Amino acid sequence: MPKKVGLIGCGVIGTVLAEAIQRKLVVCDGLVVFDVDASKAEKLKASLDFPVTIVPNVDALLAAKPKVVVEAASQQAVKEYAEKIVAKNIDLIVMSTGALLSLNIQSSKLHFPAGAIGGLDALASAVNAGIDEVTLTSRKPPKALGKTNTQATVVYEGAAEEAAKLFPREMNVAATLALTVKPAKVNVQVVSDPAVKRNTHEISVKWRFGEMFLRFANDPHPDNPHTSALAAWSAINLLKKMTDS
Repeated sequence: MPKKVGLIGCGVIGTVLAEAIQRKLVVCDGLVVFDVDASKAEKLKASLDFPVTIVPNVDALLAAKPKVVVEAASQQAVKEYAEKIVAKNIDLIVMSTGALLSLNIQSSKLHFPAGAIGGLDALASAVNAGIDEVTLTSRKPPKALGKTNTQATVVYEGAAEEAAKLFPREMNVAATLALTVKPAKVNVQVVSDPAVKRNTHEISVKWRFGEMFLRFANDPHPDNPHTSALAAWSAINLLKKMTDS
């Protein structure tokens, strides 16, 4: 049976993912793409030399019966399409994880990659024993946060859920962390810092049997400062495992 991949959103992450398919890092028989901006889908298709089908809506995408669909669009796209996709018994990889914090979707067909961080396996293991405290400190260049400050400035401090709402493109890390350590709460500090060149995330965890400290310093994607390059490669790694299985 042909193995197709569906893609919602033809921006930076969608493009990196499609290029990985072209390079055969992910093996599939074709890509079915949808973007509310049809010109982005056309541009993506023109840049590739393997089978790409552009569809006008998500219903048409599902009619093509992809094995896996990757959401690389927005939190709004997740809210609109996630339930419909998993109801069709199709696996869905969600990049805009902030949306999942307000949705109550219980499905083995719903997946999310580690994104711009790692160590989620250790964190998920610690949840079973009991986590006392999780703190995430994210430092980003002002441009990545839509700011113009000239000195390091704390632009948000509080719960991960609110961070994901206030910074829907920039703080999916906070949402991914919150989903992983649930029901433990994640305290978030977002710093707009002109001195940093990389998106830096520091995670501090106190749990029943010890402590963890994780630090990630990721180059922003050259075409989109809101997105760490690692986020796209994390999606590729998860998609590769799912299409290989």
